[in-house]
Amino acid sequence: MIKLTDVSYDYGEGTALSGISLSIARGESVAFIGPNGCGKSTLMKLLNGIVLPQRGNYLFDGDEVNAKTLKDPSFAKRFHQRSGFLFQNSDAQLFCPVVHDEIAFGPRQMGLSEMEVEKRVTDCLELLGIGELRQRVPYHLSGGEKRRVALAAVLALNPEVLVLDEPMSGLDPRMKNFLREIVAALNRSGKTILCSTHDFAYVDGLFKTAVVIGADHRVARVGPWSEIMADEDFLRAQNII
Repeated sequence: MIKLTDVSYDYGEGTALSGISLSIARGESVAFIGPNGCGKSTLMKLLNGIVLPQRGNYLFDGDEVNAKTLKDPSFAKRFHQRSGFLFQNSDAQLFCPVVHDEIAFGPRQMGLSEMEVEKRVTDCLELLGIGELRQRVPYHLSGGEKRRVALAAVLALNPEVLVLDEPMSGLDPRMKNFLREIVAALNRSGKTILCSTHDFAYVDGLFKTAVVIGADHRVARVGPWSEIMADEDFLRAQNII
């Protein structure tokens, strides 16, 4: 479903990604791990079309994702409906005056009827256990509540692929366990889960595959999560543990 071929991306101050090549099948659950600054967050943004390859190619379900294709309103709308992104910082994702409107924003942009919009809002509020927040101001919520609202806004589009950038960051243990169960249920329902993480204890067993990005911004290793996490010498050499 997702194929990256020799993808590179540079910021003004240096390299973020260098020669990344990956293939990810529909329905997979993949964790991206690596030392701070290796480019994981940039890769998550690239997978969701927020930044684009400066070199190499990104194919999503056979279609290339680049500046030209994303200028096509029909393609861009379809792509962003099918691939949802949860930012590491929820404040960067929340901009509406009340929670209801935050969750309703995406479905309304899709042109759905108000009846369908309301159904999606209610379903997502119930799924995330935040029905009481419907008319609250997002900026007045706790960090965990903001994360749930941001995730609800993403899920309201019913994306096929869910891209998560350090979703456990800043959350208490109870919220981490709740989020883990939600992500596991979404994967069991057939959604493709792509997640950058440092929080190994809380995501252990959640992902089938691990992609290790090295300090040189390249793919250092791809393999079963359990095998890579058991190789402590390799993880130490990569400055991951």
